[in-house]
Amino acid sequence: MSTTLRHFAKWLTTPCKKRLKSNEQDKQSLERFLARLDYLKLDFSSVEGYDAIRQWRKGSPRPMVVYLSVGASIYGDICRHLQASKSLDDEARVVVEKPIGYDLHSSIEINDAIGQVFPESRIYRIDHYLGKETVQNLIALRFANPLFGTQWNQNNISHVEITVAEKVGIEGRWGYFDQAGQLRDMVQNHLLQLLCLIAMDPPSNLDADAIRDEKVKVLKALKPFVGEALGRDVVRGQYIAGTSDGQSVPGYLEEEGANTQSQTETFVAMKTEVANWRWAGVPFYLRTGKRMPEKLSQIVIHFRQQPHYIFDPDQRGIASNKLIIRLQPEEGIALQVLTKDSGLDKGMRLRPGPLHLDFNSAFPKSRIPDAYERLLLEVMKGQQYLFVRRDEIEHAWRWCDQLIDGWKNATPRRVVTRQALGARSLPSP
Repeated sequence: MSTTLRHFAKWLTTPCKKRLKSNEQDKQSLERFLARLDYLKLDFSSVEGYDAIRQWRKGSPRPMVVYLSVGASIYGDICRHLQASKSLDDEARVVVEKPIGYDLHSSIEINDAIGQVFPESRIYRIDHYLGKETVQNLIALRFANPLFGTQWNQNNISHVEITVAEKVGIEGRWGYFDQAGQLRDMVQNHLLQLLCLIAMDPPSNLDADAIRDEKVKVLKALKPFVGEALGRDVVRGQYIAGTSDGQSVPGYLEEEGANTQSQTETFVAMKTEVANWRWAGVPFYLRTGKRMPEKLSQIVIHFRQQPHYIFDPDQRGIASNKLIIRLQPEEGIALQVLTKDSGLDKGMRLRPGPLHLDFNSAFPKSRIPDAYERLLLEVMKGQQYLFVRRDEIEHAWRWCDQLIDGWKNATPRRVVTRQALGARSLPSP
């Protein structure tokens, strides 16, 4: 093992041990893993350097997986150099990170460049939210349980909330984030993917394209923000200076290297609708922001109240069921139901309470895999159902682009405080 490879192996050992619980760590397994590592250093901007990859791959029976954890603007160059150096075979796969592009036009250019080398069947556009255990359970929850399958429509669901709140700020990524903003960074991919899984019709089977066909139908049916809807149904803002976990933190315009005139949003909340027979008239509330009071990613499905209410009129506001699907900090699913409050003096007063499934408690002997573990394993297996197809990306960009264009022509309402835009601040419908 070369000195460079030894340093690389040592660098990998620390996070491996950190990620695994003490009872999950096995020294021999780690040593076997490290023994299979190789390390090649090359200039990926020059085609000559790729000969090292071709030589390294010579005679290997396993398909090559190319993971491009670099800026999307150079995806095409790397793919072309891999092809020109004859480093690829007919089974080679490429994994690309979001965001793929800055808008629809740049997304098409990047996907065209990748597609000149790799067919769609071997392109894996990765979104780590799709690898989470709870997101996987959405498919089973919706389509394996008649309890939910028969209720999953506008007759029984009043509204849906999707929240992704981050406690951190931009963490030194000013150059990237100020060009992107929260809409491009989070809504265009993570939140819209979650919305698709909630709103899509049942696929004909579990094949990758059957699932992705239904997701595309949802993206096509999303109502655009035009006219009065742009000012009425969308809120955006920037975080200001304050405290987080007892420590003083700067506002967005006070971050290192900041452009003090920037109008890039660090928070966005919106009400949208899916214009089809299943969801006609049902609002979907999406919200995401940085420097929020807590880290939280969850989906809440609000079911309609009973048409005839016979209990205490003062409790009518709580008389509905909620399905809460939590993605982080701890994955789990809870169904809020109403029962009679116990006690001789309570009469028929209602009490909301959860029927709760916490994955850590329910499966104490099973380690819940990290989202990237699952996704990378599926790449190695050649299975694409957890990855985003090109037309999904492009329809998502079309929807976001019309909103961004509307913002460009609107007068911004300046800075909204973090407290006013807390994770639970969006008004009830």
